[in-house]
Amino acid sequence: MILTIDVGNTNTVLGVFSDGELIKDWRISTDKDKTADEYGILVYNLFSYTEIETADIKGIIISSVVPPVVTVLQKAAELFIGVKPLIIGPGVKTSMNILMENPREVGADRVVNAIAAYQKYGGPVIIVDFGTATTLCAVTKKGDYIGGAIAPGIGIASEALFNYAAKLPRVELSRPEKAIGKNTIMAIQSGIIYGFVGQVEGLINRFIQEIDGEPKVIATGGLAGLIAKETDSIHIIDAFLTLEGLYHIGKLNGIID
Repeated sequence: MILTIDVGNTNTVLGVFSDGELIKDWRISTDKDKTADEYGILVYNLFSYTEIETADIKGIIISSVVPPVVTVLQKAAELFIGVKPLIIGPGVKTSMNILMENPREVGADRVVNAIAAYQKYGGPVIIVDFGTATTLCAVTKKGDYIGGAIAPGIGIASEALFNYAAKLPRVELSRPEKAIGKNTIMAIQSGIIYGFVGQVEGLINRFIQEIDGEPKVIATGGLAGLIAKETDSIHIIDAFLTLEGLYHIGKLNGIID
């Protein structure tokens, strides 16, 4: 079995693959203050509710946008599972040309998503990841990563509104009944949800104008379901795209489950 770990700014997603199939997944909070022992015990406890044993894990692949957590997870993997993990970064085989001015500055999560999307859906393809930041990535028909866009995520945007507009109440991030809100809560929800949808649609349309062919648009990330169902610009929601990309990269680098 292969354990894949995607460390985001807000959440960390773990998934176990067996014979190429994702058989179990978990979502936990990313905590930069946790020690290797704490992460090790956490993973052990997660496994205890399944039939998965630490001895079953033959390989571990980690992608992280939070550098301090990588070192801690690497130590936890070696101490509690006895496996040295593959860390996504420079020097790791990815099978994808990164056509950027500085390929090393492209976030690991963006590369992993691009690889998974191209392997599953072909190219051209646009990937929209709804995380702490909202990222869009473009891959050509040939499978080259040609760039993307980074915008504040919906959570960051809403927090800014609540923090800087003292009289506005915090509201649940849910779809309002109508765009024209009849009260303050509905008006805030409309502005956040539909305003965010409009932003994503606008970026996708601009990407389509700049990429050859007719790209598929794939959405992933924690809030993909909420946003994607409000627009026709997104064709597929793939909740486990990043984990599948990590598994694929693991195979390219000789990790076999």
